[in-house]
Amino acid sequence: MRRMLLPIHPEHVINILSGTKKYEYRKIKSRYSDIDRIIIYSTTPVRKVVGEVQVVNIIMGSPESVWEETKEYSGISKDYFDDYYSGKEFAVAYELGKVFRYKEPKDLMEFGIKYPPQSMVYI
Repeated sequence: MRRMLLPIHPEHVINILSGTKKYEYRKIKSRYSDIDRIIIYSTTPVRKVVGEVQVVNIIMGSPESVWEETKEYSGISKDYFDDYYSGKEFAVAYELGKVFRYKEPKDLMEFGIKYPPQSMVYI
């Protein structure tokens, strides 16, 4: 069991917590294949860890193939997706399962992290 903490923009966090966004997209793949949970750090202006979500699958491939497989529950527009992966040949989508929202948002220090991560931190 391995967890990673990801910084995610608040508008996407809302969609993940509500269940309308079932994929979290990244440009690089985790160095570990056994990630089973994503800890959600909501970026500015929230700047808190707000919950966790199960990872049920990891989809990798060209941006076009990943979009085709995930678009129904992407939680983002095709234009946003295309902008995010502009010039990239590889895409990663973490398929999200059950969401665990914290009753009280937590500070990064509670996870032993001093500064907001740029991409991902393994916990």
